[in-house]
Amino acid sequence: MAGGGYVPDSGTKQFQGRVTGFVLIACIVAACGGLIFGYDIGISGGVTSMDSFLSKFFPSVYRKEKEGHHESMYCKFDSHLLTLFTSSLYLAALFASAVAAYVTKVFGRKISMLFGGIVFLAGAILNGVAVDVAMLIVGRLLLGVGVGFANQSVPLYLSEMAPSQLRGALNIGFQMAITIGILVAGLINFTFASKDWGWRASLGLAAVPAIMITVGSIFLPDTPNSILARGNTEKAREMLKKIRGTDNVDEEFQDLIDATHAAMRVDGQWSTILKPEYRPHLAICFLVPFFQQFTGINVIMFYAPVLFKTLGFGDDASLMSAVITGLVNVFATFISILAVDRLGRRALFLEGGIQMIVSQVRLEVLVAVMIAKAFGSAGVGVMSKADSLLVLILICFYVAAFAWSWGPLGWLVPSEICPLEIRSAGQAINVAVNMAFTFIIGQFFLTMLCHMKFGLFLFFACWVVVMTLFIYFFLPETKNVPIEEMNNVWRKHWFWGQYIPDDAVIGTASSTKIKDMEA
Repeated sequence: MAGGGYVPDSGTKQFQGRVTGFVLIACIVAACGGLIFGYDIGISGGVTSMDSFLSKFFPSVYRKEKEGHHESMYCKFDSHLLTLFTSSLYLAALFASAVAAYVTKVFGRKISMLFGGIVFLAGAILNGVAVDVAMLIVGRLLLGVGVGFANQSVPLYLSEMAPSQLRGALNIGFQMAITIGILVAGLINFTFASKDWGWRASLGLAAVPAIMITVGSIFLPDTPNSILARGNTEKAREMLKKIRGTDNVDEEFQDLIDATHAAMRVDGQWSTILKPEYRPHLAICFLVPFFQQFTGINVIMFYAPVLFKTLGFGDDASLMSAVITGLVNVFATFISILAVDRLGRRALFLEGGIQMIVSQVRLEVLVAVMIAKAFGSAGVGVMSKADSLLVLILICFYVAAFAWSWGPLGWLVPSEICPLEIRSAGQAINVAVNMAFTFIIGQFFLTMLCHMKFGLFLFFACWVVVMTLFIYFFLPETKNVPIEEMNNVWRKHWFWGQYIPDDAVIGTASSTKIKDMEA
C-alpha cells in the first residue's frame, strides 16, 4: 500500500461503552496541563521584547535595539544569553522527561502531573521576583522540569482515559490548552508591556496555570491501565466500568490485562523499545516531534513580538500581532478537535503539510522578497504598513495550517501508538526529542535570523516538504482503533509490517485469563 497505510476496517475491535461526563471532566482537567506549556511559549517572546526587561537584565541588547541606525534589523536581538532565557526551560524539560518516564510508569500519570505542577509553580514564583539573570535562569530550569513532567504524563493520561472513537478529540484538548495558554500570555504581555514592572506580572502569573494543574491533579482518578500495571486488578476494572459507563467491559479489560502481562515480561522498557519489533514505534516517537519543531512554528510562537519588531512593527503593534496569531492558533486547533476523529490523522497531517508548503514556498517567498525589499542584505530600512499587514496575514495562514495538523497531532500520535510495555519510554522519547529541538530552535533562531536573513523562512519550507512525504508513505491511520489494538495497524502497513511478528497482536487471548489474573 504505497499510499501510506492501514485504515481501520470491520475487523478492528470496537468496545462497548459511551462517552461519560466523568471521563469528559477528567480529560478536561488533565488537559489543563497544557496551559503551563502554552503560557510559557507565549510569555517569553513578549517579555524579551519589553524595554523594562531588556534594560534591567540584558542592557547590551537594549542598547542595540535603540541604536537602530547602527545595527542591522536582523541582528538587533542576537544574544545567546537572551535566547538562553527562553531555551533553558526546554533543556531542563529534555532531562526531566527521562525521570518523568520512570515516575509515570511506576507511580502513575496523576502523580507525575502533580509533581510537574508543583515544580512549575516554584519556577513561576522565582521568575516573578527575580533580581538578576541567575535567578531568571534557575526559575526557567524549574519551569522546564514542570513542563517535562506534564508533557510526559498528560497525553498518555488522555489517550488511556478516552474511548477510541473520541481519543483524538480528547487528546487534542492538551494542544487546545497549549494554544489558550499562548493566547492568554499574549494578552497579558500586551496589557502590562507599558509598565516598568510589567515583565514581573507576565512571568509571575505563570503561577495561575500551575495552581490549576496542581489542584486538578489531586482530584483526578488514575487511568485503568496505570492502576492495573501497579497490580490493583479489581480497582482497575471498576475504574474502566466508571469511565465507559457500562458493566460490560470484559473484552476491553482483557486487552488491558494482555497488555499488562506483556509489559511485565519486559526486562527494561528502554532496551525493549530498541528491538526490531518496536522499530515503527521508535521511528514515529522520534521523527514526529523532530519534524514538528522543523516546521518553524516556534520561531513564531517564541519570538513573535521580537520577530514583528524586527520586521518593522512598533512595540504595541508587535505585541498585538502576537495576540492575533494566538487567536488564529486557538480557532484552528478547535477545528482539529472537530475533524480528527472524522477525517483521521493522516488527512489532517497531509492537508496541513500542503498548506504550510504553500505558505512557506509560495507565500513565504513573497515575504522574503518584501523583507529583502524593505531591509536588503544590510538589514536597514522600514517596511511599509501595507507590507507589514500582508506579512501578518501570511503568517496567520501558516499558523492555522500548523494548528490543525502538526501541532495537536504531534502530541496525539506518539501517545496512542505504543503498547503498554514501552508506552512511557515512547512518550519520554517524544517529549525529549521535542524539547531538544525546541531548545536548539529557541537558542539559535535569532542568530540564524541575523546570518541567514530572510532565507531562514525558506530553510523551514524545505523541511515541511520532507515531513509531508514522510507522513504520506510511513504513517498509518489510527483513528477509531482501540489503544491496545494498535499492533494490527502496524502489521497491515506496507513497510512497517515486516517488523511486527504475527504473535504480537494483542487481545486474542481467552477471557479466562481475567479470572487467572484476579486469582
